[in-house]
Amino acid sequence: MDFTPTEAQTDLARLTGEVCAKLVTADRLRELDTPGRFDEQLWKALAETGVLAAALPEALGGSDFGELEQSAVLRELGRADAAVPYLWSVVLGAGALARFGEEDQHGLAQRAGAGEVVLTAALSASLHDPIGAPGITATPASADSPASAADPASSNPTAAGISATDSAGDDSPSRGTGAAWTLTGVATTVPYADRAERILVPASISGNDSAAGTVAVFLVDPANTVVTPQQVVDLSPEFLVEFDAAPAELLGTVESGADILTWLRERAWLGLSALQLGTLERALEITAEHTRTREQFGKAIGSFQSVAQRLADAYIDIGGLRLTVTQAAWRLSEGLPAAESVHIAKFWAAEAGHKVAHTVVHVHGGLGIDRDHITHNYFTAAKHHEFALGGATPHLLALGAQLAG
Repeated sequence: MDFTPTEAQTDLARLTGEVCAKLVTADRLRELDTPGRFDEQLWKALAETGVLAAALPEALGGSDFGELEQSAVLRELGRADAAVPYLWSVVLGAGALARFGEEDQHGLAQRAGAGEVVLTAALSASLHDPIGAPGITATPASADSPASAADPASSNPTAAGISATDSAGDDSPSRGTGAAWTLTGVATTVPYADRAERILVPASISGNDSAAGTVAVFLVDPANTVVTPQQVVDLSPEFLVEFDAAPAELLGTVESGADILTWLRERAWLGLSALQLGTLERALEITAEHTRTREQFGKAIGSFQSVAQRLADAYIDIGGLRLTVTQAAWRLSEGLPAAESVHIAKFWAAEAGHKVAHTVVHVHGGLGIDRDHITHNYFTAAKHHEFALGGATPHLLALGAQLAG
């Protein structure tokens, strides 16, 4: 592989960094340190400068860039601890609609790239199995009964998984642009669901035809669901979303559903890893500066061997994460099999995230647990990226399954 950044990577990273440096100050981060944090000012600026649309196809107003360039943007957003849904709305939402959607769905992708609407994806069906199959509680529905009556998950707000049934009671259509389906079940920790125009929802097909039990991806209007806020460690806007026979529109085809879900998951895991890379890089820079100016016993604490060793370990861990993120992004951009590389990157995001985040807090001493100090923001962001869509153990298990298979 070639580790040389593309010109587009460099330009997009520089532009994103400049916009964030101007708008995301320490005071702004403290202002946004409330539940449901969202930086509308930054989101509009990223849209106006063309950062949001850059990776979309040219026909949709973009420059047709790929995963390497998106990872460069996400890394800069992580460095700024930016409260914007670039990963969920643009990389996953608009990206999936542009690649797999019908012509009318392309319009929604273009609006997302312009920052006019927000899209999101419900990729975590269960907190206990964040990378497991969707439709955990899918139940076949009879042709003459509504999905909400046929599926017991619809009456259980804590049930994990989503089942899909044809709303007309017919055999499931393989492709469609109308709301020909209904979804029943629960998705957890869905980012930005409160402001999303549509949610991409993987679901297991229920019924008695040949498609029963297979996975497809649907578009759902949150207005037809119950959206309940959930508190996560960094106060990001994440929600429990309940689907009770909610009208849904098929993305792509039923036959391509499993491939679409894989496409979404791999880019979500990579995106979280890229965000984590930027978060840890900036956190270590802040900590290194602190050790140069903070004195104990008449000396800068950075001169103490134990402190220097911890920072050196953190530097090496971040280097490992940078390498694995670059490899995974490159393989995806080249259309190569990337499942192993993506799981390795997400493992490093979790493992390095845990170690580096705690090093940052420990070296700062009492300042590290002060909510008014910027270190707090980077610690909570790192913990969020560590566990979002699976921590170290689930991804090691997934990697083991890949290697054994």
